Formats: sequence, C-alpha cells, structure tokens
Amino acid sequence: MFALVDGNNFYVSCERVFRPSLNGRPVVVLSNNDGCAIARSNEAKELGIKMGAPWFQIRHMEETHGLVALSANFVLYGDMSDRMMSLAAGLGPAQEIYSIDESFVSVAGVRGDLVKRGHAIRARILQWTGIPCGIGIGATKTLAKLANHIAKTSERKPGSYPGELAQVCNLATLPPAALESVLRGTAVTEVWGVGRKIGAQLIDAGVHTVWDLTQMDPALARRRWNVMLERTVRELQGFPCIQLEDVPPPKQQIACTRSFGRPITDLPPLIEAVSEYATRAAEKLREEQSLAAQLLVFAHTSPHREGPRFSRSLVVPLRRPTADTGQLVGAAVAGIRRIYEPGYQLIKAGVMLLDLQPNTVHQCELPLEEETGRDKSRLMSALDAINGRYGKGTLHVGATGIADCRREWMMRQERRTPRYTTKMNELPVVRA
Repeated sequence: MFALVDGNNFYVSCERVFRPSLNGRPVVVLSNNDGCAIARSNEAKELGIKMGAPWFQIRHMEETHGLVALSANFVLYGDMSDRMMSLAAGLGPAQEIYSIDESFVSVAGVRGDLVKRGHAIRARILQWTGIPCGIGIGATKTLAKLANHIAKTSERKPGSYPGELAQVCNLATLPPAALESVLRGTAVTEVWGVGRKIGAQLIDAGVHTVWDLTQMDPALARRRWNVMLERTVRELQGFPCIQLEDVPPPKQQIACTRSFGRPITDLPPLIEAVSEYATRAAEKLREEQSLAAQLLVFAHTSPHREGPRFSRSLVVPLRRPTADTGQLVGAAVAGIRRIYEPGYQLIKAGVMLLDLQPNTVHQCELPLEEETGRDKSRLMSALDAINGRYGKGTLHVGATGIADCRREWMMRQERRTPRYTTKMNELPVVRA
C-alpha cells in the first residue's frame, strides 16, 4: 500500500502562508525572468489561465480581474517543502520524496483506519506549515497518484466525486461498484504515465476513461504502445511494478542553466554567469557525493529575437574527476572563453557536469606537475557548511563578481516576495 501526499498549488500556497490577503484572489507564480505561469491558484484556473501561459498574454488580467503575479521564490519553496515532507513522513515507515511538492509514503503494515490517519497528518501539515494538501492511497504508486487526483478534485469541484473522497481518498477501501463508478468518471489522461500523445492515441482506440484502461490486456498495451504503458495498466489493476525509492538513484549528470535578465554581448559578464553556474553545480555534485570527469559549457542567443544567431557548446575534459569548485569554475571559464564570439546578443548560458562517478573511487596517481597534491575536500566541506548556515554566496569564488551588486546577467525577479524562512533580514514582521 502506498500514499501520495501532494501540496495543493504548492508555490501559491507557500506565498499565501505569509500573505493571507492573497486568499480568495487569483494568483500565479511566474517562471525565471517572469516569463510564464508555473503555478496557479484555483481562482486563477477558473479564469481560464493555463499552465505555462506567457505573462505578456495574461498581464491585462491584473486590471480586469485583480490577478496577482509573483516572481518565483525557490529558496522559500524549498524550505517549506522540507518542512512539509518531514511531517508527511509520519504517515508510514518509508518515504520517497518525488518532487518539491509530492511525496510517496509506504503505508504497508500500518494498522488502523488509513483514511483517518491521513486526515490527521493532513491537519498537522496545515496547522504547522499552512500548506493545504491532498492524500491519495492505493495498492500501487499509480493508484495512489490517481487517488490523490480524486481527493483534490473532490475538494475543489464538489459534485465531481463523492464528498467522502475529498482531501483523503483510499481507493482500496471502496466497494467494487463505487470504485468502478469513480474510474468510469475519470478521464484516461489523468493517469500518471499517460502523456498527451499516448492519451490521444488511447482515446482514438476507444479508451476514454481509467476504467477502460484497467480492462486492457497488458500484453496488448506493450505490443501496441510500449512497456511503460504495460506497466501502467498492471499498476492500475493492482499489481505493483514501481517500487518505493527511499534513496534516490545517483544522478547521471548535473546541470545549472539560466536565462539572463537582459541580453549579454560582452565576455566579462558571461564569465561571471558561467562561474556562478559552475559553483552551483559543484555544490549539487558534492551533495550527491560524486565527482565529475567532464564539464560542458554552452551559450546561445534567443530563437525568438531578430538578429544573428549563435549557439555553441564545448565539452572540457578534466585532468581527473573532481568536485572542487575552483577546478570546475576554471574549466567553465576556459570553455566559455573558447566558444565566445563578439557581436551576438546572448540570452542564456549554462554548465553541465558529465561522466559522474562516486567520490569513494580513489585513483592512485602521482600529482600532476601543476598540482600541489593537496586534498581540498575539507575546504569544500567548510565552504558548503558556511554557505548552508549563512546563505548561498556568502563565500564564493571571485570570478562570479561582487555578490551584493546587481549583475546584468541575473534573472528578472521584480515581483519576488521576501525569503521569510531563510534570511534573518527578511523575516516577517507582525505589528500589533
């Protein structure tokens, strides 16, 4: 048995915790550089705002419908996610954090009424963090994901499903007739693992609802589509095919890429940008307890702007696998110097760490001529500890520029709210 705990409209809910005046109002959270909507309140959804809607297309709703648009505040969302996940873990003995707002929890062997337990955990999360969530319970992860959709839809759209399924839904306890009715009332495109393309093909084949998909022969799903759909069908039929990953598998690559707040034409700010991205990637690499043997750096112009086009990348092999920020930044700078050409309005750049391997692998090699042979792992640990305590960028390499200055390559975040939970000078103030 599995449960899926999912924060409702998570980014918007995080903002509403510290700004109750946003409750009941249409709110969207915008992507990097305030480009498009990546989170919407229920009120915004009712206005017809689609996920990914470009900001310039919906901006007029500020005046006509009172729409509130906020820049993404990922530092706040990450911290609120950690708090929510720690509480969700109380639902069962094992947990897999699937995304920033979703967590699978194994409830196998948990005694008592799981629905009652789910309501208690949900109430605790709401009271302690202010984040509303839905909980779905099923015999497989796919059924738990489906149950979560039903729980949240029942709450948001009363009448779409039986009221007792709102907020917390356990498909395993429904009588056969009630379960069939719920599955017949749910579109096949709502199933986890059924994308837009396969969903359209299933509808063309006469498979319109989740019930229709549960009646499909898994061998037919594999033969006509692929093994992934076969697995989905088996999961819907109650046969677990996807296990809980309490320890995430090691990453095959680590990337840090950003669009610039405005086009860049000169090399110095480009060096600052890729140095910052390499620094962030190195931090993630050390969190994974891995080393990188190669680094890819790239930059390109916008495909939507007029003018000459530029898009180049370069893979820089490292002399030996490393997680040293200094070496990775040096490789990124060397790479960007190699591919840079003047006369182009560059809009995006990034760094990818490739050929990753565990840091437990030790290569017994003599130090290279230009190396001192000094192990800098303790220095990197101290760097991460200081930045973890006092905030990212407290200590940084000089190539990233002056941290307190507004760098021309930084993203536009004109509507970002304070980082209430992680910055002392941005703590919320309550006045009597």
